Amino acid sequence: MQILLDVGIVLASYLFGAVPFGLVIVKFLTGKDVRTIESGRTGGTNVARAAGWWAGLLTAILDALKAAATVWLSKAITGNEWVHTLAPIAAILGHNYSVFLAERDERGRLRLRGGAGGAASLGGAVGLWAPSALIILPIGGLIYYFVGYASVTTMSVAFMAVIIFAVRTALGLSPWQYILYGALAEILLVLALLPNIKRLAKGTERLHGWRAKRQQKKPVKETGA
Repeated sequence: MQILLDVGIVLASYLFGAVPFGLVIVKFLTGKDVRTIESGRTGGTNVARAAGWWAGLLTAILDALKAAATVWLSKAITGNEWVHTLAPIAAILGHNYSVFLAERDERGRLRLRGGAGGAASLGGAVGLWAPSALIILPIGGLIYYFVGYASVTTMSVAFMAVIIFAVRTALGLSPWQYILYGALAEILLVLALLPNIKRLAKGTERLHGWRAKRQQKKPVKETGA
């Protein structure tokens, strides 16, 4: 009976994570379908492109909260640390591959749309240990501004979670399964961001932050007549 309850929590976490807040927010504010804009993802970064930064911020907060809520709920229902770990992973999976955004591609194959999972990964870490936000958010902000790539910032979230929970596990403050949370979340982020990783390798990924500003300020070289 307990196994059925634990499995039910993980499945419910997937469904909750699959709720596409970004799609709803952009549709409400602009009437547009965010899946037709830029990257087509439903996360905060693409929502900001479609409907402005406030809409993007609201989406990111809601996406983080839905993953955190799956941890809080699982902790309230069961003491199984595996469920506490897998519930937010299921939420990230639902966010990235939402059953509510199923569609057919040009070849007729079924695919599930969604986001990249950065905010949801942060939310999962916060659910497992709330002060994670005080470490991940400022460092993530620095990475975004100085490295200049949203995709690298997104992937750094789960990487930082691995480090945080590895340290806490070594100190006897967290179960080792929380390290696994960060590792699995990182895998999901990398899979979702494969197109961005390819652009990074080619040097064509969009720049942000101080590097983008410096690039804009570069004087244009005059060419001879």
